Amino acid sequence: MLAKANLNEYHSGKANMEERMEIQPINDGQEGSGLEIALENLRKSIVRWTEHGELHTSAIPGLSLFKRQEPTEPISGMYEPSICMVAQGAKRVHLGEDTYVYDAHHYLITAVHLPTVVQIIEASREKPYLGLRLKFDQHELSSLMVDSHLPAPRTQQSRRGMATGEVTLPLLNVVQRLIDLLAEEQDIPILAPVIQREILYRLLVGDQGARLRQIASAGSQSQQIARAIDWLKENFNQSLRIEELAAQARMSASTFHHHFRAMTALSPLQYQKQLRLQEARRLMLAEHVDAGTAAFEVGYESPSQFSREYSRLFGSPPRKDIEKLRQVVTH
Repeated sequence: MLAKANLNEYHSGKANMEERMEIQPINDGQEGSGLEIALENLRKSIVRWTEHGELHTSAIPGLSLFKRQEPTEPISGMYEPSICMVAQGAKRVHLGEDTYVYDAHHYLITAVHLPTVVQIIEASREKPYLGLRLKFDQHELSSLMVDSHLPAPRTQQSRRGMATGEVTLPLLNVVQRLIDLLAEEQDIPILAPVIQREILYRLLVGDQGARLRQIASAGSQSQQIARAIDWLKENFNQSLRIEELAAQARMSASTFHHHFRAMTALSPLQYQKQLRLQEARRLMLAEHVDAGTAAFEVGYESPSQFSREYSRLFGSPPRKDIEKLRQVVTH
C-alpha cells in the first residue's frame, strides 16, 4: 500500500501530471507495439501499489496486486473464480495432473473453486514477478449473459474449470483503467462495477468465453457441477454420498463423476480431501489449534489417516509443516 505521504502528494497534484504522463494511452491500432506499452504501464502500476509489501489488497472489491522478488516453492491453495494476469514473470499451476503456465502474454481463468498447487517460476530483484487477481462476480456474469446480445464465443473443446487464454490489448486497457481508479478512491463505488462488467464482457467474447458461458448458463451440466462444487465447499466436513450429490445435479452417479472430473481434474472424493486438508492447515496456522483438533473439525475420524494424507499433500507432517510456515512468516 502506498505511504500516506505519497498518496497525499498524488492527490495534491504535485506528482499527478508526471505519473499520468508515464502511463501512455493505447489505442487498438497499435496492436503490436501497443501491447508491450500496455504491459509496461501495468508493470508501473503494480510496482506503485506494491511499494511497501508483496501483496496489496486494494480498495476495489476482488482486486489484489502481487509482487515477488524470487521464485517460490510449490504451495497448495484454492483458486477462486477469477482472472489472474501477469505483467512480469511467470507462474505455474498444477490442477490434478494438468499443468498451466501463464505469463505477461497469457492470463489464467478459473471458473469454479479449484484446489491447486501454485509456484512462481520467474522472478528476480531486477525483474520481480508482478501480477494481479480479479475475482468474478457470478451474479454479474449471469446478468451480463441474460441482458446482452453477446457475439458467439470462439470454439473450445475442454470442459476444465481452468484454462489459459491470450492477453489482448482491449483486455489490458480495461484492466489498466480499473487499477487507475485506485488513485481516485471516491470514484470506485460508481466506476469500478462498470469497468469490471467490461472485463467480464472481454472474457466472454474471448478465446475462453465458452467456458464461462457454460458455468453461468442456467440448467447446463457445467452449472450443475458448479453448484455441486459450491455445496462441497460449504459442507466438506460431512460424509460424502455421491448418489445424493448426483441426484441434486439431476445426473446418474456415473455421469456426475465423469463431468465432475472433467471440470476439476479430480474425483469428488479427491476434491473433498483437498478442501479438508487445506482448511485444517488454515486452522492450525491461523487459529493455533493442534493437529488432532483440526483433523476432527474438518471431518477426519482417524488422526493417523489425517497425518498421512496431510504429509502427502503438503510434503511434511502437520506439526513440522506449520512450524516451517510460521518461520517463513516471522522472517
